[in-house]
Amino acid sequence: MNLENKVALVTGGATGLGRAITEELLKHGAKVLICDLNADAGSLAVNQLGEQYGGRIVYYSCDVTDFIDFEEAFEYSKCKFLGVDIVINNAEIMNDNFWELEVDVNLNGAIRGMLLAQKFMGKQRGGEGGVVVNIGSAASIKPQYSTPIYTATKHAILGLTKACGDPVHYENSNVRVFAYCPGPIENPSKEDRRIALPPYDEAKELDKAVVKQKVEHVAKELIPLLKNAPTGSIWLVSGGKPAEEIPYSTF
Repeated sequence: MNLENKVALVTGGATGLGRAITEELLKHGAKVLICDLNADAGSLAVNQLGEQYGGRIVYYSCDVTDFIDFEEAFEYSKCKFLGVDIVINNAEIMNDNFWELEVDVNLNGAIRGMLLAQKFMGKQRGGEGGVVVNIGSAASIKPQYSTPIYTATKHAILGLTKACGDPVHYENSNVRVFAYCPGPIENPSKEDRRIALPPYDEAKELDKAVVKQKVEHVAKELIPLLKNAPTGSIWLVSGGKPAEEIPYSTF
């Protein structure tokens, strides 16, 4: 896929990894609709990135836990950019203290994004196809002991990707699906948050023995995968190293 003039919808795109991915897409000529509940951060991202990329970036307030709200974001992209070519299901919460919301954002939000991508991009619905990226985590592959519920949501992302990305579905829809699983990312502002339920809080020390990577590296490694990653594939980017494909059958 050539990213020039392609339209990407990025959930959780106002901050963190979502914003870094947004900037990389813009650098490669794409148009981006940031979907996020954080209106202040969304407006800031549009103002800052818009200075360089003009009208190719737009913010839309969107709650991925609300199917109708999420669908309206896709409709808005059709009105503003005449369609959607790339959907990046990036919105997430990592805090097991709010586990019901965590499941609704991390897993159910990705399911909603997947279903809407099929509706708006699928060949069987009159679309031209496209790409869906389900953002997982290193916890999708190796459990994060202090946050078992977060880990469960990210394991489920792989099952969703493998099933929806199966060649049988791809031949019908022309929508390529792959999972992108970043290892820990440098983010000092979150270091002191309590993200584990009390029975698991002490296990957070086991999760600290990892090499963190810059968010810019994770965003850059996604670009070639958007162009070429096979449907149904799973990719790990960890420790600042190049992304590598992970065989699902080994889990």
